[in-house]
Amino acid sequence: MKALVAIVGRPNVGKSTLFNRLVGSRKAIVDDYPGVTRDRNYADADVLGHVVSLIDTGGFEPSVSDEMFSLMRQQATLAIQEADAILFVVDAREGVMPADHEIMAILRETDKPVLVLANKVEGRAVESASLEAYELGTSQVFPISAEHGVGVYDVLEALANVLPQIDEISNENSDGRIKIAVIGRPNVGKSSIVNRLLGEERMLASDIAGTTRDSIDSTLDVGDERYLLIDTAGMRRKRSISMRIEQYSVVQAIKSLEQCDVALLVLDATQSVTDQDARLARLVDEKGKGVVVLVNKWDLVEKDSSTAGAYVKEFRDKLPFFSYAPVLFISAQTGQRAHRILDQVRIAYTNNHARISTGVLNRFFEDIVAKQPPPTVQGKTVKLYFLTQVAVAPPTIVAACNHPELLAISYQRYLVNQVREHFSFEGAPLRILIRPRSGSRPKREKGKLRTVSARQ
Repeated sequence: MKALVAIVGRPNVGKSTLFNRLVGSRKAIVDDYPGVTRDRNYADADVLGHVVSLIDTGGFEPSVSDEMFSLMRQQATLAIQEADAILFVVDAREGVMPADHEIMAILRETDKPVLVLANKVEGRAVESASLEAYELGTSQVFPISAEHGVGVYDVLEALANVLPQIDEISNENSDGRIKIAVIGRPNVGKSSIVNRLLGEERMLASDIAGTTRDSIDSTLDVGDERYLLIDTAGMRRKRSISMRIEQYSVVQAIKSLEQCDVALLVLDATQSVTDQDARLARLVDEKGKGVVVLVNKWDLVEKDSSTAGAYVKEFRDKLPFFSYAPVLFISAQTGQRAHRILDQVRIAYTNNHARISTGVLNRFFEDIVAKQPPPTVQGKTVKLYFLTQVAVAPPTIVAACNHPELLAISYQRYLVNQVREHFSFEGAPLRILIRPRSGSRPKREKGKLRTVSARQ
């Protein structure tokens, strides 16, 4: 599992600039679907060989009408509750402000490592620019210019030395348990669903020490099937803090998704699909996890024979990249359809770990290409030679092509849809990578290798 590093500080001290500096070219571009922004506040970053999940708490700022100290306390609380290490950014130009002391006082209450960064030292003597930050009572201040990269390497070195030694969790489940993360916006009923699973579906359940700091995971055994519900304590802990920022659910989801095999994405049946629902769905897809969508509070909805279909249509229209996710209408309160949750989890897990032999895949491939060959582009014939599956969790298939850069996006979607139609993969993201045939020269565009992929 990746360590979680939070960047905190007053508004306009350069948190987002530092975030972009640390993420660099690793930051993915997110498709322009509704609710999916290109200005993400979470991403993976490479810290001298340690891949960490980086959170810019600047993206969690409420409206400007909120009290400053309330905002700072919420940011610091977020960092204390969830992060493994904290980067506290102050503005070297403005100097230390009362709000900085407020944040530092809260951060001192945690035993997690805190690095103090004096940003915006460009054009000033480095030492004099950062001296005032020692007023915060820290033993070391890192003078940096996030905009120009000055001093950032020193921060990376210090951060690498304090990061907890957290091993990456293998995609293969060594203990035989399917790891389940329950994610969703606040107040959609996540805790109620967990309680329903543990209270009525279980034959044996217990709390065990989790793999993250202050985390408790719950085991669940149903017959011969064994499950692990990730960080059930985190859901209860969330309700005990004063922060009510919706984006907190993204932070919690990032941590849980790093550990899980299957995600249960919980929606509120009494509300339309929101931008935050879309963000969480995109996060599940990016992480390559199996998924089941639970539309909770279905008992509270006035409905007729078309209500469920209309909700699914709205869901599919707003999240077209999530077409593979099964939708289950439930009520954690009454137990309606709750008995089907684990069945869907098992299907999603199995499909996300499914392997198709190269022979079977290519017999199918020959049929679909013969039925609809790739279109000619710019007078060039685009040929696909074979398919082979190279990975699971998520299932990843490579298609060898003579001109990867010319294969239309619509045809890539055709391949994905045909594979799904024939082999199912319900509840599992599917990747098809279009690569040059071995021995051929890959095309370059503006000096860069063109890699094409289809994800759905």
